[in-house]
Amino acid sequence: MAKIRVTSFDGRLKKSTNEPLDLPYYLGVFMYGVVEIAGHQYKVQAGDLIDVEKLTKEAGSMIELDQVLFIGGAKPLIGAPVIGGAKVTAKVIMHDRSRKLIVFKRKPGGYKRRNGHRQNFTALLITEINDGNGNTVKIDKASKNAEKYLK
Repeated sequence: MAKIRVTSFDGRLKKSTNEPLDLPYYLGVFMYGVVEIAGHQYKVQAGDLIDVEKLTKEAGSMIELDQVLFIGGAKPLIGAPVIGGAKVTAKVIMHDRSRKLIVFKRKPGGYKRRNGHRQNFTALLITEINDGNGNTVKIDKASKNAEKYLK
């Protein structure tokens, strides 16, 4: 098992006198993925809470996202266009509407229109990232989002 010594957590590796970390643990901490959901691309890590366009799944259900375009970490994987076997698992937290946006139109001659818009969205909690090669990262059960939403 290869050992890596880490001094900074900005993704750069340096030699130091710190305790060595096992390579799979290091990969797991910094693994992230780019997934396509409803025509939009999102960069996600295990434990992230993201808002996407409204999905038809019920709140509390688990969904698997197989449109994984990129897996980042120590050994990145690039899809052409997607990575075969890779998937991201997420829990649907809730469906809601965003804050109101005011659309104000104005033209010369006294034309004024004021409209409001609220977009529907679905909140997702990313629970697991699997790169298709056996490397899997799961949400830390002690994290704030896991304690709040995974009961």
